[in-house]
Amino acid sequence: MVTVLRERFNSSFTQKGYDDFLADLNSTHPGTIDFRMAETPIFVDKIFKDKMLAACESIVDVIVKPDFKSLTANAVPQDVKVPNENDHSHFIAFDFGICEDEQGNLEPQLIEMQGFPTLFAYQVWEDEITRKHFNIPSNFDSYLSGLTKESYLKLLKEIIIADHAIENVILLEVFPHKQSTRVDFYFTEDYLHIPIVCVTELVREGRKLFYVQKGNKTEVKRIYNRVIFDDLQKQTPEVQEKGKILLEDLDVEWAPHPNWFYRISKYTLPFIKHPYIPHTEFVSDVKTIPADLENYVLKPLFSFAGQGVVIDIKEEDIDAIKDPQNWILQRKVKYANVIKTPDENAKAEIRIFYFWKDGEARPIATQNLGRMSKGKMIGVRYNKDREWVGGTMVFFEK
Repeated sequence: MVTVLRERFNSSFTQKGYDDFLADLNSTHPGTIDFRMAETPIFVDKIFKDKMLAACESIVDVIVKPDFKSLTANAVPQDVKVPNENDHSHFIAFDFGICEDEQGNLEPQLIEMQGFPTLFAYQVWEDEITRKHFNIPSNFDSYLSGLTKESYLKLLKEIIIADHAIENVILLEVFPHKQSTRVDFYFTEDYLHIPIVCVTELVREGRKLFYVQKGNKTEVKRIYNRVIFDDLQKQTPEVQEKGKILLEDLDVEWAPHPNWFYRISKYTLPFIKHPYIPHTEFVSDVKTIPADLENYVLKPLFSFAGQGVVIDIKEEDIDAIKDPQNWILQRKVKYANVIKTPDENAKAEIRIFYFWKDGEARPIATQNLGRMSKGKMIGVRYNKDREWVGGTMVFFEK
């Protein structure tokens, strides 16, 4: 997006340089980056960065209002509602498409948001290795709010571990070593030194929770939650039964509490009006089906990573929905094929990380990740057979 940097990067690119980058990226935890890495980072100028952050802050304005919990009272499905919810989500991720307005000017458009963690630790490593192998100007940074690697990790540690002993804080996931995001778990363990625990390793005694590894039973006092209940509910009956422990009234702290995954999500979009947020309605609130359905996308509220999304909608797709309150109809945005590559240009999404430390009035922007695509769907699971697509990161002009 910064023409001079794009041209400089593309002209100096070599396959060997990219291969060396991948080898270094995989050197610490070989074979665990289970998604395609793009050949290039994304360069974003200050104007576009400020537009995204302005949109994020407008959403945060809604989230910090005293009535936000009542506004999202129906967001959390009763069968996965976890007791002892705290006052705010410790983490929020905002996904923006790089889009074009009607005049062909570039603008961010919010695609999704989630009160849930993402690749917070892996991106620290990716930033380091990207700078090592590629020429990133000193006035461009992947960190936001004036953070550095050291201050970012310090804040992440303060939020996840708080004042507990490391052995009493766990990263919790369903079969973590089989997840496509497991590389992030390993770097979290590297940087924060907390254990990675599977739901199946949990034991409850009254209101106390323990994890058992290598025959040792250790109390859990705080959970860095990476469990997506949609994933948990697809497991075997035995694993699902084990996961019901999380729905009990436990003497544990959460970072973030699982309910925030639903409160800050696609569910929130119909309540927010902003130029950089596509018009969104619950299907149950749609009075008249738009005549131009080709300009809309249909999304289930309670799904993850693009699953269940209907891009080319027909009227019968809407008519067939049995639970319209659990779906949204969102106006499509026009992704810009803005990133020049050796063959066809790529489109991209940018995810902005927000961290919210206990005691602070608002969360702050901290870091990012990017995803490049040349197909209809944006995400690392799609068009893996193409080049100059996949996971990446963004360097913002300061």
